[in-house]
Amino acid sequence: MEKTIEDPPTSAVLLDHCHFSQVIFNSVEKFYIPGGDITCYYTLTQHFIPRRKDWIGIFRVGWKTTREYYTFMWVTLPIDLNKESAKQQEVQFKAYYLPKDDEYYQFCYVDQDGVVRGASIPFQFRPENEEDILVVTPQGEVEEIEQHNKKLCKENQELKESCVSLQKQKSDMQAELQRKQEELETLQSINKKLEQKVKEQKDCWETELLQLKERNQKMSSENEKMVIRVDQLQAQLSTQEKEMEKLIQEDQDKIEQLEHLKKENGQLFLSLTEQREHQKKLEQTVEEMKQEQTTATKKQQELTEENFDLSRRLSENKIICDVLQREKERMERENDLLKRENSRLLSYMGLDFDSLPYQVPTSDQGDAGQNPGLVYGNPYSGIQESSASNLLTIKKYPTCKPEFGDICDHTSEQQHMQTLCLNCPICDKIFPAREKQIFEDHVLCHSL
Repeated sequence: MEKTIEDPPTSAVLLDHCHFSQVIFNSVEKFYIPGGDITCYYTLTQHFIPRRKDWIGIFRVGWKTTREYYTFMWVTLPIDLNKESAKQQEVQFKAYYLPKDDEYYQFCYVDQDGVVRGASIPFQFRPENEEDILVVTPQGEVEEIEQHNKKLCKENQELKESCVSLQKQKSDMQAELQRKQEELETLQSINKKLEQKVKEQKDCWETELLQLKERNQKMSSENEKMVIRVDQLQAQLSTQEKEMEKLIQEDQDKIEQLEHLKKENGQLFLSLTEQREHQKKLEQTVEEMKQEQTTATKKQQELTEENFDLSRRLSENKIICDVLQREKERMERENDLLKRENSRLLSYMGLDFDSLPYQVPTSDQGDAGQNPGLVYGNPYSGIQESSASNLLTIKKYPTCKPEFGDICDHTSEQQHMQTLCLNCPICDKIFPAREKQIFEDHVLCHSL
């Protein structure tokens, strides 16, 4: 059996699970002449979609699995499956790879999953001049063949049942294997954790051992120094004792002086011990002072940031206060303009502002009722009770006479509307003049 560069995808699928009607082979000869290339023509059915790893193989008649191919060729994918011409395909086998015997073979279309999708009629590879041989089988052999076929069918059925049982056992074993693998992974995870803990504990112990060794070395060096000091003192004491023995008879005062030196030696030793303890306390005090200095530095930085934030907020509040002050001055100028406009309107109507029998509403109280003393009626009869600025919020005067046309134009009306609006200097939100308190609260909210 010969192969090309790359082996095709095969499987051990039984013949009962194959679909031979999805690919139809056309123009298959009864025999092909050896030594020449052959072309295999086939048609793809409507519900079959070819894939990149599909292939067509030449199989010896009687094959059981797709692994028993003699040779194969990769199929060519059509560009557009919707066209009728895409359903008609062909593939060419080179003569070098074709069988050399006269056994019966057939074409089989195998998809990339190793499942057979179509098979051709059997054919042979033999010369053209050979004559067809008619084989006559006796009746006894036919019966024997039938019995053999029945036996084979029975064995096939038993093999199928055995295969089903083996597949069930395989699935059970795979489930058991999966469970064992999960247990193994769990144990490996636990083992890794334990190894990590052991490693950490070992490192900790090694660190403590090094510290103990260093401490032991320090104590050994100190002990050696003390031993040397004791030896020195003992030598000094021996010398003094020898001198004392020599001079004991001569001078008793020197004996007292020797005792005084002994006491002084003990005091010096005690003083040395106290100095060492004092030095340790000083080191602890220095460390505490460093920590207090670090805390004070952090506190100073926080206070600096807080001071900067308060300065920034103070600057913003100053800016808002300046804006509100300018707005207040502008409103006062507009209020004076409105008063002069009101006086001019009354003069046009032939009335004196001071001689009116009613009071013009102020910012604290107002009267929208009509005054029967007016000659042409009250032109502000449609105004609701509000502040003095509400007198100028009327878009159209209800009693505009022809002789007062010069004061009822559209430009004057727009100016009156603009003077009755309060614009937020930060978000450009517009408030009516009668909602001055709401406007001030709104501007104050921007500074919070």
